[in-house]
Amino acid sequence: MTTTYKIAVLPGDGTGPEVVDEGLKVLQAAAAKHAFALDLTHYDFGGDRYLATGEILPASAIDELKQVDAIYLGAVGHPDVAPGILEKGLLLSLRFALDQYINLRPVRLYPGVDTPLKDKGPKEIDYAVVRENSGDMYAGGGGIMMKDTPHEVAVQNMLYSRAQVDRCLRWAFDYTRQHGKKARGIGEDNTLGLVGKTNVLTFVYDLWERRFNEIGEEEYPDIKREYYHVDACCMWMVKSPEWFDVLVTGNMFGDIITDLGAITQGGMGVAAGGNINPEGVSMFEPIGGSAPKYTGLGVINPIAAIVAGAMLLDDIGEKQAAEDVENAVAEVTGTKMKGMASGKMGYSTSEVGDLVAERV
Repeated sequence: MTTTYKIAVLPGDGTGPEVVDEGLKVLQAAAAKHAFALDLTHYDFGGDRYLATGEILPASAIDELKQVDAIYLGAVGHPDVAPGILEKGLLLSLRFALDQYINLRPVRLYPGVDTPLKDKGPKEIDYAVVRENSGDMYAGGGGIMMKDTPHEVAVQNMLYSRAQVDRCLRWAFDYTRQHGKKARGIGEDNTLGLVGKTNVLTFVYDLWERRFNEIGEEEYPDIKREYYHVDACCMWMVKSPEWFDVLVTGNMFGDIITDLGAITQGGMGVAAGGNINPEGVSMFEPIGGSAPKYTGLGVINPIAAIVAGAMLLDDIGEKQAAEDVENAVAEVTGTKMKGMASGKMGYSTSEVGDLVAERV
């Protein structure tokens, strides 16, 4: 009997629908090869719907999305909608409502992709960042007092509970055990590095560091542990990315270092991420924006969306299909595409999708 997975598709704004189309093309090719089926439901959440109706996320949407196996997202961001409205009203609302408390961002340089890092290649740029996705300054703690006066005060609180820290750390240790460099046969150890700022943020990152070491010693003695101050981590991500295996950090630091990692792996056209609830519904997306100036031109790079699709397949348990998509991407970037920038790929958006799907 064929297994069928229910997938919610949120193409979003700008070039989001274009890259999602190519991602779905590749997902369908993988499904056909591995004899499973995808039951796709499309949702029009995004800037156009908001401008037409004033509605960002209907009240019924969360309940509907809780019933699917995974969510596939294109992009959010509309030139006629003020920054922050869609990002908070859609992306953050989904992450919090679905308790997607892990953000996973692989930093992998594919063959044939240029990096701004001198003398670094796919062997050196191959690690992952686990970003806690539910707390920190993103949780909404704080406020503004005496607004628009000379005495105005703004407060944004970095908030973490031990429960939030513990569940993120355990997930990161488990991920390292399964996907670390030793597990993949390319290193001597599976190593998890905590990224923090214990010398200044002496409350929040004291909690993180204590629980990192306690959980590691008691439950994951096979995982090597390291610690990096976030500023030093940024430096080594540029100078010696080969030092890293898996990194784990809080929401704010994770937001910053994953964009740094993305540019070292070839930019936003290549980088993908997952917002993960290990016990519920997860959402996968290319990390680049909606790129409205390229909308409808057929020149946007769909590789990041295709890689996000591979992450989705891995999450729902179709691991061989996910590996096939990754290998197809590596072959296409390494032997076919001329570049990763929009309009400089040597192929149109749909042609890149065709190339990957054919190799799957």
